Amino acid sequence: MTDKKADDIRTTVRDSYAKVAQQEAGCGCEPATSCCSGNDMAGLQAQKLGYSAEDVGAVPEGANMGLGCGNPQQIARLIPGETVLDLGAGGGFDCFLAGRAVGETGRVIGVDMTPEMVAKARDNARKAGVENVEFRLGEIEHLPVADSTVDVILSNCVINLSPDKTQVYADAFRVLKPGGRLAISDTVNIKEMPESMTSDPMMLCGCATGAASVSEIVRMLEDAGFEEIRVDVDEASREFIKNWMPGSGVEDYLASASVEATKPVV
Repeated sequence: MTDKKADDIRTTVRDSYAKVAQQEAGCGCEPATSCCSGNDMAGLQAQKLGYSAEDVGAVPEGANMGLGCGNPQQIARLIPGETVLDLGAGGGFDCFLAGRAVGETGRVIGVDMTPEMVAKARDNARKAGVENVEFRLGEIEHLPVADSTVDVILSNCVINLSPDKTQVYADAFRVLKPGGRLAISDTVNIKEMPESMTSDPMMLCGCATGAASVSEIVRMLEDAGFEEIRVDVDEASREFIKNWMPGSGVEDYLASASVEATKPVV
């Protein structure tokens, strides 16, 4: 992929999610208001993805924007005192939940490339008086985080949007401490998509056409240096994915998956 093409993709995604930030809520990974809108619907969407009603009620108002495709908290196994990094933090939903899990001695950093999202997340933190969570503007391919400083990396349906996933995993490896781990929810390709889908910008911004296959994800993680790699595809997720773009048949090509991996100790 050329640098210009990659930049065009980032611009399209950034502009699309800037609109989501201004509209308060999306629907699933799709940045649209036609299928659902408002905090109540975002809360219901989160519960369908495995979050509890308590989780939904525990975060600052406006943090949950209904943009995920899974629940990385379930595989993160966070403990007090850990430093957590969220790739593509959005309004801060997973960051605030992680902040509760790691407690006052822990720290959470959310990174997002959309200024409107970062501003929204910072405002949510300020209003809620949350002090162990911060948000930084940056691209997930080039994280504004120091080497070997993070215990756990979370991400929820964001890496599929990157035009350079190899670099995402390489930089994730860089910032993790030895023994640090990935806990990611993302979309994966289960069948090759037709060109009519892959050339549609809205399909890309809806987390549909940028996904990699399971074998590609494993290869990229191995190339980055990770071990203990595990990618579990949730076939049942196709039931809610079909609602992202009704009538498109996207659920025949896409599923949600959990991705786990560890940075070696030596």
